[in-house]
Amino acid sequence: MSVIWDNHQDYHSFANVEQIRTSHLSLSLAVDFEHQELSGYAKLHLDYLDKQCFSLVLDSRDLAIDSVVDDRGATLEFTLDESNAILGERLTITLQSATTFVLIHYRTSPQAQGLQWLTPMQTSGKTLPFLFSQSQPINARSWIPLQDSPKARITFDAQITAPVGMRVVMSAMNRADAPLDGHFSFEMEKPMPTHLLAIAVGELQFGELGPRTGVYCEPQVLASAVKEFEDTEAMVEIAESLLGPYQWDRYDMLVLPPSFPFGGMENPRLAFMTPTLIAGDKSLVSTVAHELAHSWTGNLVSNATWRDLWLNEGFTTYFTNRIVEAVYGKEQAQLEVVLEYGRLKLELNSLPLAAQTLPANVQQEDPNDAFNRFTYDKASLFVHDLERRLGRKAFDKFLLDYVNHFSFRAITTETFVDYAKQTLLKDHSDKISQSELLEWIYGTGMPSWFVPPYSDSLTQVDTILASWLASVELDKQASESWLVHHWQYFLASLPEVLTHQQLEQLDALFDFSHSTNAEIACDWYKVAIRNHYTQVLPLVEDYITRIGRAKLVRPLYAALQQAGFLQQLKVIYSKARAGYHPSLSVQLDKLLGW
Repeated sequence: MSVIWDNHQDYHSFANVEQIRTSHLSLSLAVDFEHQELSGYAKLHLDYLDKQCFSLVLDSRDLAIDSVVDDRGATLEFTLDESNAILGERLTITLQSATTFVLIHYRTSPQAQGLQWLTPMQTSGKTLPFLFSQSQPINARSWIPLQDSPKARITFDAQITAPVGMRVVMSAMNRADAPLDGHFSFEMEKPMPTHLLAIAVGELQFGELGPRTGVYCEPQVLASAVKEFEDTEAMVEIAESLLGPYQWDRYDMLVLPPSFPFGGMENPRLAFMTPTLIAGDKSLVSTVAHELAHSWTGNLVSNATWRDLWLNEGFTTYFTNRIVEAVYGKEQAQLEVVLEYGRLKLELNSLPLAAQTLPANVQQEDPNDAFNRFTYDKASLFVHDLERRLGRKAFDKFLLDYVNHFSFRAITTETFVDYAKQTLLKDHSDKISQSELLEWIYGTGMPSWFVPPYSDSLTQVDTILASWLASVELDKQASESWLVHHWQYFLASLPEVLTHQQLEQLDALFDFSHSTNAEIACDWYKVAIRNHYTQVLPLVEDYITRIGRAKLVRPLYAALQQAGFLQQLKVIYSKARAGYHPSLSVQLDKLLGW
């Protein structure tokens, strides 16, 4: 018998958010690099939806809870349930009355999944250690006891103590001129989801990009980061012209050490970025546009549960494409859509059909599994289809109205469907029907009317590749004008099986094995590994030991495993694992049976 899920319930949180909801969080924490822990207190200000409820249920993961007191200073009883492998521990606090706040004194674990502690040797400067968080999807609970659900939007303030000479930054208002005296204060007065709580501590300097944009990073990276991201202020202006005023005051970025497991993370006022984006030619800065786009679709309008992640990522991936088109031109934007569909096709052939819907059916699964090509690329192609049907002008009005209507709210898929029925389907009944809308959202695979995106310049790549496979010598000059997207398409279009002679010819001509573009190098290594081109293995080892970005590292481990390089894989992972973010290690342990 199939399970009937409540699509409005967050199955990845223990918190009783329908009865009591945290409105504001006050943090006071000390950063201890020697013991790799944060210690201090979290004060949770409470709003009562159910006046008769005297039990506060929070999320926790590997936290040591020392005490809990209420607003009168009375000590409150609490219990921590046995740990759940996915969700962590349920923290239940017995309230003596409808108290206005609870004060929880606690310490984090050195193994906290949401924190990574780096030694000085794991940083660019090699002199000071580094700490950074990654709260999405459900790891905020590993460094703060709280209602760790996107439903529970909160404001917060924080007092952080760190070693003198180091800078602390958070997803709040940061001061680039703050003295490095060990004491830092932060405030975020706009309600945001808990998975956007973020902190970093290290040897950090600031580079200005524009009146309200800038970048923090280690001194050794600063000049190259400022140059790579110099178009950020223009991106903000373009985004505002599409979706209205930027609501978060500043858009600063933090370039993290290479172990950061994602391309970017949209923490408001301080988006986290991987250093693998710094290619020297702005070829990968669409990730900057993506995290900026989240400032509207994801940070203003949020997913209520991790099943609804597509509402964040699908609209943001589409919106990213619009920013790229305005800043870098229509051709580059179209190339990125074609590559999106290329990534999606791989998962269309590999994921079970039941998983190929926009809502991610992860109610009993790890919410990390929601981050697939359907919540990103299929959802984006759905939004592109809406634009095509309505026309850009009409669609832009719908999108602006949608964001304004749900600003600072968390919504479910069904909330979006109900809104679309009242607006989109009423105003544009001649352009899209309810059955077509529902087929896109709940249907598996791609709709029957879907036409894959197309690019003339990629047809030229197809022609050159076909000629080479027919033994016509490659003309290096023909590819001199190619963008990174053309190279990614070329590598993705190579046959599954190639001879070592063919691989040597490609490598001799284009030196893929030593590419300084992390994306191109990864794509080439996958081709080489599956064809047992063993001379790349030392380079692969260096690559995945040096880089911790999950998108680049995970496929290479999977490729090594599938190709039968099990002994080499074991040696490489033994060396590299300690340098990975805990959230990535957990995923790789599972993949590799570690």
